[in-house]
Amino acid sequence: MTDYAKRQPMTRSRKDPTPNGPSTATSSISLKELAAHLGLSSATVSLVINRSPAAKSIPPATQERVRQAARELNYRPNLMARSLRQKRSFTIGVIVPEVSEGYAALVLSGIEDHLLQEGYFYFVVSHRHRTDLIDEYPSLLQQRAVEGMIAVDTALTESTSMPVVAISGHRKFPGVTNIVLDHSLAAQLALEHLQKLGHTRIAMIKGQDFSSDTEIRWHALHAVARQLGITVHEALTGQLDSDSPSPEVGYAVTRRILARNEPFTALFAFNDISAIGAVQALRESGRRVPEDVSVIGFDDIQSAAYQNPALTTVRQPLRQMGVIAAETLLARINSPRPTDYPPEIIVKPELIVRSTTARVS
Repeated sequence: MTDYAKRQPMTRSRKDPTPNGPSTATSSISLKELAAHLGLSSATVSLVINRSPAAKSIPPATQERVRQAARELNYRPNLMARSLRQKRSFTIGVIVPEVSEGYAALVLSGIEDHLLQEGYFYFVVSHRHRTDLIDEYPSLLQQRAVEGMIAVDTALTESTSMPVVAISGHRKFPGVTNIVLDHSLAAQLALEHLQKLGHTRIAMIKGQDFSSDTEIRWHALHAVARQLGITVHEALTGQLDSDSPSPEVGYAVTRRILARNEPFTALFAFNDISAIGAVQALRESGRRVPEDVSVIGFDDIQSAAYQNPALTTVRQPLRQMGVIAAETLLARINSPRPTDYPPEIIVKPELIVRSTTARVS
């Protein structure tokens, strides 16, 4: 969470030489004083400090000089006065299922970076997949004067009067821009990789019912498997059934698949967290990864590259999706034509090959 709400006019210490040596007095520095120090107009400094869209016409070097001087002189704008003057809150609401390592954390990092850069504050609320909270949060956020909302992996139930960007929301509502992954390409990248390595019997872990991506990704997997001539065996499929963000959920479903005693040489998990649990279950059953079973995850969370062995995965550009969401929402908020917006933005996945996949021996 950013600390913009706490920012008030700050003070700085000025050291003035006196006959008896330097003495320190504390006084506030005004925007006018900052402008005089820089040799710029107050209007120019104000545009930069307040991150106004009009500041884009000011050379980047000048903008950086203004910000550096503001930091050195400990100047901070009065954001409350700014809000009152412009009759705006400069605040965004963000709804997520939960905050832990993985999907939501990476998306939030992208959202936060862009909002910080543009001088916006934001509230984050997590609903833990409770439908009552999903229904209530939009109106609660509006009561706190947010200017727009970003919903992350959250199935919105209705449209709102404010601009909304949904990441992996998939539902089409007036006023909502959906940012979605190309799941067909993701399935193709993963299954073609396994097929080229000689894998034909592939276990698959489906996502939880409450995840916005579950059904669209599952349908994409089946469609691509048919195109490649890969049979999706019911005995080799399992579904995550817990809202825990722990690898335990992948561990449990993999143990259930193993208990059916159906042979398989590869496993494609719904996400990296469940893939990490799957690797542990395979090891406990006496199977080596990747010598006996290859494993592919999904998302490319930060710890995926540091697993042992390092996890092969389909990278979902989560941080970039967060940046795109924030950029799109602010563009809509500041647009003179608020009804003119893209209904959908599609992003591309990437296969990251590491050490958990190998040729069938």
